[in-house]
Amino acid sequence: TMANLQLRFLSVSLFTSIVGEAQYVMQDAALMHYMDRRFQSLENRLEKCNQDIMDYVEEFRDFSKRIISRLERLNVYKTEFKNEVEHLLTRVERAQRDIDYFASGKDSDACVEVDEDLVEQQQIEEAEERRKIKLLLNASCDNMLTGIKSLKIVKKTGDVHGSWMKDPGKKHPKIYFLNRSKNNVILEFANIRAFMESSNMLAARRVVLPTYWQGTGHVIYKDFLFYHRYGSLNEIIKYNIHKRNITDRMLLPGAGQMPAYQLFPTTKIDLAIDEQGLWAIHAEPDIGGNLVITKINHHTMAVEYTWDTSCNSKNAEAAFMVCKTLYVVYNTPSGGTSRIECVYNVLDALNTYEVPLLHFPKRYGSHSVMHYNPREKEVFAWGDGSQIIYKLQTSQKV
Repeated sequence: TMANLQLRFLSVSLFTSIVGEAQYVMQDAALMHYMDRRFQSLENRLEKCNQDIMDYVEEFRDFSKRIISRLERLNVYKTEFKNEVEHLLTRVERAQRDIDYFASGKDSDACVEVDEDLVEQQQIEEAEERRKIKLLLNASCDNMLTGIKSLKIVKKTGDVHGSWMKDPGKKHPKIYFLNRSKNNVILEFANIRAFMESSNMLAARRVVLPTYWQGTGHVIYKDFLFYHRYGSLNEIIKYNIHKRNITDRMLLPGAGQMPAYQLFPTTKIDLAIDEQGLWAIHAEPDIGGNLVITKINHHTMAVEYTWDTSCNSKNAEAAFMVCKTLYVVYNTPSGGTSRIECVYNVLDALNTYEVPLLHFPKRYGSHSVMHYNPREKEVFAWGDGSQIIYKLQTSQKV
């Protein structure tokens, strides 16, 4: 019938319309899916590009750091080489003087008068040199060590080896605690009572150094820490404790080739303070392992004078300076009674035989360090993990 035909026609038209719409929807979905995949691929590529750029930047930073580090080491090597050359020239000059002196005795009688004039001139120059040194070192300081009066074990804390001290260049009573022979953390206590009563080290003010120290031969003087930098042959760092930065550095000619003291091999350079200021003590294989003492200007970090001593580093465990005089402490490898057996005065005003053999009292063991405090007239020592104070007895040189 006509009605059925119309109904079928409408059904076919509706079906065709629905199928067409579905095709369009499927095409749009496929297009959206394609675009989504393309955008995802683009994002992945951009992310990889950013990561590659970050990797390149990091690699460039590492490369720059390595270059800067190598340039710094190159400058250190350059300074070391320059100082070694100057040190060698000084020794050559000394040797030449000795050669000239001994050669003068072998010349003919005709040359005797000339040689005597040269010797006299040399003696005048040496006397003038001693006069300059006396002026530099304030010759009014003429005390000599005659005994160790007493011992006080203040505390037993920290590692077997270490160093502790006051600042003899300041009036404040602060105590500085430097644990171990390789470290970069200073603990500062308000006074010795706070140090003794502190059950833990958290109460102390911590000062973290930018580099590690080597050995136990460091000193604090006029708010500056002077220490041998770990990993260097003979570099001494000057560090401002309050501002927390390195203010200067120097290379000590001839030092670092062997331990300053045979019984404590980690210390290659032992720094010391006395009434005259800053000193350095080290041993050199070129002179049979004898100790060398150097006067350092603590302001400019320049070497003022150097003396080769007659004191040997064999069986030595520590040393300290008192009034321009080096006192070397000896012991046995297994630990025993520490004793002073060698003395050297830079002005030749004192000989070892003039000083009695001095023993440190009431304990057996060994010391990692001994540092004289000219303000307190005491020696701050570290012995087998104990922090010790020795009171000294002095008298005026005759």
